[in-house]
Amino acid sequence: MKEEFIELIARVLQVLSINKSWMTWNLFLAFIPLALSVWLFRTKRGRSWVWWLGFLVFYAFLPNAPYLLTDIIHLIDDIRAIQSVWMITLILIPLYLVVILAGLEAYVISLINLGHYLHRIGKSQWILGVELITHTLCAIGIYWGRFLRFNSWDFITQPDALLTKGVEELLGKQPLVIIAITFTILLGLHWIMKRVTLGFVTQLHKRIAIKPQRTNNSNAG
Repeated sequence: MKEEFIELIARVLQVLSINKSWMTWNLFLAFIPLALSVWLFRTKRGRSWVWWLGFLVFYAFLPNAPYLLTDIIHLIDDIRAIQSVWMITLILIPLYLVVILAGLEAYVISLINLGHYLHRIGKSQWILGVELITHTLCAIGIYWGRFLRFNSWDFITQPDALLTKGVEELLGKQPLVIIAITFTILLGLHWIMKRVTLGFVTQLHKRIAIKPQRTNNSNAG
């Protein structure tokens, strides 16, 4: 029994070690557009050529955030490797959930920051349309990344392949169905998580506003 437990732990650690590299890398790519969204949309800077370059990079890397959804395919192989209900339930599945939710939250916050910028420049009516266009572009980007193995930097290293193979693939029936399903999933998850995130931020602001009032009341007394 002891030997079996030690063997199981070793197997779990091996799976986690294998996953650590791609999870860390994919999370890093997912947080690039989040960082760029803060710099582009939360700071009051003019739209210079540097801003527009950052904007293009932002959209090039943005699909990496929801792309983590597709990494669920690795979970099947990991479950087969571990073959322990308790380890799968208590370690593996929570790990995948944290990674995937972190990527989705980076995506949601990035779009919230973009919406904040549009509201600030008096284009609030554009927010929904921009979100729908972004979901569509990210659905295409996810398809390119998962099935054609393109990366964000391929816009620079091999733009000709993106314009030929990438665009040609989009004309097929199967890619269009996959992209449509991906768009629907992104639309639904973004709608839910955006409201949860904004609700959390609103409650946080209320608590911060209440604390100074309590402090002032106690000082006045």
